[in-house]
Amino acid sequence: MLYRIVINSSQKQDSLIHLQSDQEHYLRRVVRLNNGDNFIALDGKGKGWQVKLTADGGEIVDFLQDDRELSCDVNLIIALPKGNGFEDIIRCVTELGVNSLQPVISDRTIVKPKENKLERWRKIAIEASEQSERLIVPYIASPIPVKEAFSSVSTVNIPKYIAVARSNAPHLLHFLPQDFFPQKMIIATGCEGGWTPDEVQSSIEQGFQEISLGKRILRAVTAPIMVMSLIASVEENVGVAEKVF
Repeated sequence: MLYRIVINSSQKQDSLIHLQSDQEHYLRRVVRLNNGDNFIALDGKGKGWQVKLTADGGEIVDFLQDDRELSCDVNLIIALPKGNGFEDIIRCVTELGVNSLQPVISDRTIVKPKENKLERWRKIAIEASEQSERLIVPYIASPIPVKEAFSSVSTVNIPKYIAVARSNAPHLLHFLPQDFFPQKMIIATGCEGGWTPDEVQSSIEQGFQEISLGKRILRAVTAPIMVMSLIASVEENVGVAEKVF
């Protein structure tokens, strides 16, 4: 196993990787690499390289060809749960293949995130991408009011869903195709107590389809993980079927 780090695009210059001080400290002091040892550098946007550690940083020796990403670009709109629940969500949905996260403030949101939270959330996404051997680091947007999030995608012509508990709406699986997945989709999940009727109605007016995640009432942290588990399972199964047949 080769250790992975995420770099900024400016750190790559031709065949060389210029390491930041914390990255060099991690590679040399934490995981104990020496000059000549290999590691993997990622740009977080789908490209990766096998790199040889040198006295001046790193020298690219090969282009990384991994196919660990979902073919469907999934954007989750998540009403912030209480405590540090959103950090757990970031870790898990990153491992499951999410592409972007839009945290929102809903009527029932309790937590009011501090300014430094966004930096921490993005660091967690980087760490989870490195751990799960992805080439993409999910983008985490700044928190905004939920109705603003709904209206911002009202004209986007892709499938949009809102998960609602205690609903007679069709299950998410009903909308996941068994052959070819859409290129993109958006799914919204609520915080503790769920969405208010007004929020659900607002989402529907902006083109969202109401869905269920099953008979049981899921925790705010569990719901987005359930969403990504279902999407990853069905989408990857479709991919396997296409290769077989």
